[in-house]
Amino acid sequence: MTDEVTTIQQWQGFTEGAWQSTIDVRDFIQKNYTPYEGDKSFLEGPTEKTLELWKELDEKYLSVEREKRVYDVDIDVPADIDAFGPGYISDNDDVIVGLQTDVPLKRAMMPFGGWRMVETAIHEAGLEANPEVKEIFTRYRKTHNQGVFDVYTPRIRAARSSHIITGLPDAYGRGRIIGDYRRVALYGVDRLIEEKQADKLARADLPFSQDWARDMEEISEQIAALKKLKKMAEGYGFDISRPAETAKEAVQWTYFGYLGAIKSQDGAAMSFGRVSAFFDIYFERDFARGILTESEAQEIIDSLVIKLRIVRFLRTEAYDQIFSGDPYWATWSDAGFGLDGRTLVTKTSFRLLQTLMNLGPAPEPNITIFWSERLPDGYKRFCAEVSIETSSIQYEADRQICGHWGDDAAIACCVSPMQVGKQMQFFGARVNAAKSLLYAINGGRDEMTGKQVVEGHAPIEGDGPLDFDEVWEKYEDMLTWVVETYVEALNIIHWSHDKYAYEALEMALHDTDILRTMGCGIAGLSIVADSLAAIKYAKVYPIRDETGLIVDYRTEGNFPRYGNDDDRADEIAATIVHTVMSKIKAIPMYRNAVPTQSVLTITSNVVYGKNTGNFPSGHRAGTPFAPGANPENGADTHGMLASMLSVGKLDYTDALDGISLTNTIVPSSLGRDRDEQVTNLVGIMDAGMVHKG
Repeated sequence: MTDEVTTIQQWQGFTEGAWQSTIDVRDFIQKNYTPYEGDKSFLEGPTEKTLELWKELDEKYLSVEREKRVYDVDIDVPADIDAFGPGYISDNDDVIVGLQTDVPLKRAMMPFGGWRMVETAIHEAGLEANPEVKEIFTRYRKTHNQGVFDVYTPRIRAARSSHIITGLPDAYGRGRIIGDYRRVALYGVDRLIEEKQADKLARADLPFSQDWARDMEEISEQIAALKKLKKMAEGYGFDISRPAETAKEAVQWTYFGYLGAIKSQDGAAMSFGRVSAFFDIYFERDFARGILTESEAQEIIDSLVIKLRIVRFLRTEAYDQIFSGDPYWATWSDAGFGLDGRTLVTKTSFRLLQTLMNLGPAPEPNITIFWSERLPDGYKRFCAEVSIETSSIQYEADRQICGHWGDDAAIACCVSPMQVGKQMQFFGARVNAAKSLLYAINGGRDEMTGKQVVEGHAPIEGDGPLDFDEVWEKYEDMLTWVVETYVEALNIIHWSHDKYAYEALEMALHDTDILRTMGCGIAGLSIVADSLAAIKYAKVYPIRDETGLIVDYRTEGNFPRYGNDDDRADEIAATIVHTVMSKIKAIPMYRNAVPTQSVLTITSNVVYGKNTGNFPSGHRAGTPFAPGANPENGADTHGMLASMLSVGKLDYTDALDGISLTNTIVPSSLGRDRDEQVTNLVGIMDAGMVHKG
């Protein structure tokens, strides 16, 4: 009875709903949030405390990291939710607290994914691994990486080493899982534990099967992780067993949930979710109570963002090369519309953008706006203004995301949407669709090494111009081999990850029964589209080396290029995406996952290009691919809107894991003054999204 009274007290002022009797954060938000259709005029700048904390962090820690690449590594303690005691940036760090280890920017070992990567990263940081820890994870405790390579087939190893499949999460955390960290604040951890215990009890009388045993074990691990989360928060002096009572507690509790996740997993994309409207409900209640000012609200969001900006994982230099830096994609999704037609823009949506003005530009958290031409004008203009000032926002089409995934979806990584707390993705990196074309032409020989990687495929014969129909038939045949090999690798990886490196806390902050997707992907779309267009509409002559391997091409005549709103090339690109997706769908997935596909290489386009040869389109060996679904570098001659229209022709149902288009604009090209630049950028965004962007 006492617990019930406490819970009711902490929910006072909220509109009642189904969220009280079941775990349903979306229902809580829909019943309680306040849409905001005004402008930025209410916003506050940074407090003195915020500026002092940011300055101290930069001078004592970030500056050292910039010099050394890695500030420090804890070589003695394997990471876990409660492995480290409380850590603070300084004595002044008391608004939103919590670090991954006990010192800012100190990286923790996460050896359950694989010891080799951990030891390499420690060595590259100028340190030596603890021999006792090494012995444990090489002699006594099997890792995810070892499990994967014990099962890998020869053809997977061949595809992996030849770089026709790259970036597989077989030695690090898979990511693409967004825990519903809001649940910690709304319900308190004790309620979440009770729900998981009830879910386990409901399964107790079911007959034995391997799936049943796995489910029972996973729920037990989830419960244990929630108990560790409580212990971690207690170290900072907070009792998160109960629901949050104030806005500051709601943000802190939510952050503790996220902190527990990044303390225990090093996923390729540890996204934060969709939290602005949720936080805003608590802010508005505290404003009504007279216990919060706008300056204090902004300080809370600024402090949270500071913590998100200093998330760090122990990575190797090779990993950094794949992802062109040291990203972690703490993606924070915002805006869009509810299914009832109300905007989900709140004042906290503005506060999040204001952090870029208060703290300066930064890649993290990856602020992702669900854009629609119907968004409030004041918000659209502020987004455009902040984009021009900081170049630190990305935009997604709300119409596509809400239409397929609902109004409580968020982005994992860059473009991967999912329903928060109800869905997770088995991340799958991507296949090199461009290199696959060269393999098709050369009968499975690698154009860079001459090695026969794929058996049983005849090469193109003769020196005459390539025939489009013959090349397409061989390309489709080669894609079958590549996709089958790729999905086989993904099934093995995720079986092993569940067994040896399970994300217990992240999954504890999900419903027990969830939708799983298999996030496949392709790279090099524009190169294939342009090359096939060249073969179809111009004349392409192969150039062979002394062994008969086709290593280059001579192209005569003009041909259409993808990215210029030309249906001839754009339809080829759409056909490629559809063909790959059709082949993926034909293969059974681990845990009955629903296959999806992304057209995404925002960072790894450099590595893909390095390991790929010359093309009929004129793309040169070793040079970077265009990122994501972008037109080939320099091929889009009709402007940004034309490229957006070309990308819009890709069928989203063939790429439900997301399609990425990266554009660079010099602000002065948008207009003569800032007001005109903002207006024009809003217009471009509206036009691109209206036309299926």
